[in-house]
Amino acid sequence: MPVFNWKARTRQGAVKKGVMDAQNDEAVLAALRSQSLLPITVKPAAKDLLDFLPEMGNPVSTRELVVFTRQFSTMIDAGLPLVQCLDILAEQEPNKKFKDILLQVKAEVEQGSTFADALRKHPKVFDELYVNLVQAGEIGGILDTILNRLGTYLEKNDSLRRKVKGAMVYPITIMVVAMGVLVLLMVKVIPIFEQMFIDFGGALPGPTQLVVNTSHWMQANIVYLLGGAFGAYAGFNQARRRIPTFRYQTDSLALKLPVFGNLLRKTAVARFSRTFGTMIASGVPILDSLEVVAKTAGNKVIEKALFATRSAISEGRTLAEPLIESKIFPGMVVQMVAVGEQTGAMDSMLTKIADFYEDEVDAAVAALTSMLEPMMMVFLGGSVGSILVAMYLPIFKIAETIK
Repeated sequence: MPVFNWKARTRQGAVKKGVMDAQNDEAVLAALRSQSLLPITVKPAAKDLLDFLPEMGNPVSTRELVVFTRQFSTMIDAGLPLVQCLDILAEQEPNKKFKDILLQVKAEVEQGSTFADALRKHPKVFDELYVNLVQAGEIGGILDTILNRLGTYLEKNDSLRRKVKGAMVYPITIMVVAMGVLVLLMVKVIPIFEQMFIDFGGALPGPTQLVVNTSHWMQANIVYLLGGAFGAYAGFNQARRRIPTFRYQTDSLALKLPVFGNLLRKTAVARFSRTFGTMIASGVPILDSLEVVAKTAGNKVIEKALFATRSAISEGRTLAEPLIESKIFPGMVVQMVAVGEQTGAMDSMLTKIADFYEDEVDAAVAALTSMLEPMMMVFLGGSVGSILVAMYLPIFKIAETIK
């Protein structure tokens, strides 16, 4: 959300300044007037370097959120008042940022807001899924049950995310290490060998000359290479954040990748099933559930398919029909969803699908790791070995000359 700097005057004539997150400057003006402030200036906040980097992580970890949710559920079940629960949990919270957020939520509730509305003001910590489930729990009088389900959902979702992240991080880490080793050899080690060869004189073998020329080029352009790599990474992330069509195209490409695409698709199915099943079981209407599930899908292609499914259901169609038309969800998933619709056991059917596909993700991650590990080792060993052989060729030639 855009950030705006504002300056306003109070009724007493004092000038105040501040920063506000809002959709546009008109929203800032409306908010200031609601606080009995007379706006003087409202302008977008200046961007700093961090604005061109990927978004920073959540100030509250998933584990901290799970612990809070579990403890809150236990306290509500024991009959403690909502405000007292928030006060106790805030006081014992070691994360200062999370503590401040809980105190703000408590203040909102004390002023008459519902718990869900108070949570909605902190979207970086409590997403739409969390808020909608809490709202359903408040309306149905089963907040403790909903919070317990939320804790289970968060734990399973975090476990799934860590598995996929681990599968992605491993090859990237190996590749970065390999590139770092190659750059170090080219920039620091090869020049030492080159000077030694110059002292002995004579023409260098072809492979050695190629490595030396590459070393010269890298030494002259290392700053540009690093700057270009950083710029490309930052630009890619910014393009995904700011250009919807680019985000859609890259998400579509990711699902079609030969190795990672299958893993991402299975992850998406598991996440959809777990999220949708949790919301249906908690009493959230199916159209509202689909809207939240679409927004939290994490992939624009899947998001578009789920919104199309929601539109089809609002026109009177079943859930299974538009899912099969999207060609994203496997036939087995659609058939089980259809059975769940017919038997009225949609939530339990979706939970079974989620359990099955989470096991499938485990198997896919294990297979991916076992396949990539030897490939990465061969790449690293082959690259370094080729450079070393090229550097030793002149040494063999010098040894023959000395004999």
